[in-house]
Amino acid sequence: MHRRVLLRAMTALALAVPVGGCVESPSRRPPGGAPPTPQPATGAPGAAPASALPPLRGRPAPAKPFAVGVRDLALTRGADRPLPTTVWYPADGAPDGGTRPGAGVAPGRFPLVLLSHGLTGLPQALAPVAIRWAAAGFVVAAPAYPHTKYGAPRFDITDVANQPADASYVISEMLARDGREGDPFAGHLDTVAVAAAGHSAGAYTTTQMLSTQRDPRLRSAIVIAGGLLGGAYTGPVTPVLFVHGDADPTVSYRGGRAAYGAVPWPKAFLTMLGGDHGRYMARGGAGFQQMIETTTDFLRWSLYGDSRAKARLNGDGSSTGTSRWESAGLS
Repeated sequence: MHRRVLLRAMTALALAVPVGGCVESPSRRPPGGAPPTPQPATGAPGAAPASALPPLRGRPAPAKPFAVGVRDLALTRGADRPLPTTVWYPADGAPDGGTRPGAGVAPGRFPLVLLSHGLTGLPQALAPVAIRWAAAGFVVAAPAYPHTKYGAPRFDITDVANQPADASYVISEMLARDGREGDPFAGHLDTVAVAAAGHSAGAYTTTQMLSTQRDPRLRSAIVIAGGLLGGAYTGPVTPVLFVHGDADPTVSYRGGRAAYGAVPWPKAFLTMLGGDHGRYMARGGAGFQQMIETTTDFLRWSLYGDSRAKARLNGDGSSTGTSRWESAGLS
């Protein structure tokens, strides 16, 4: 099936989901016809209550770019939910613009960003974004979702309802590695600085992690060409950045604006002028530089507490004929 058809189906699903935000998959109903329940996320030990998050560690944001390492992790959440995860991270050595499979992690502790792909996507399609975030000082973990990834043996659009729990599981697995002796990431993760980001269906996954399947560990989020699958945002104050093309033929700009309008916390919206469903995410695409600079500085501010990065956001996102920046509650 054509990718655009699938993505339009995703938009229809978003409009059809009831307020609770749960979508059942008839192909996986247990005996008796009861709808399946998405498996709950596994919270990190000692996770903050819904009303507050632990303070940031107060470390300065990196002043120079890093080399980028990459590793593939064979994660799985139960027998029927394999979650092979690609991780890009700051690596030892001088940056050269490429990636270094299996390289050692650079000295220091780095925030974690969970990155979710869209329908028929794969983590590798998000590499142009993930590599630049990793070079800026973030560990970026991108799972391949079992029933919506490219080449899924049994593609099932309704399985998007289970992806927030998958994403939270990957976050838990990554944070656990920080304290696991002998693990390459041991001692290198800032366990109180966690964000989620996603494109298209991955963006819907992200907004569910802020609403009907809230992960209370999230300190910020980036929603790219997505919307909200029903329900209300809840939990700790979580700044959210939306990125959306105003000519998106797949997930409507209006839907993205509605999801933005419902956010009760500090928020921002980067409009890609004339932008489609994601060409601005491809290296060399119109608006790519504005998108990368804006999202990176948003992460630097929200996960490192970098006030200079926050001050740059308006300039990052304001480019005549290319992008427009607006925000509420960020001052």
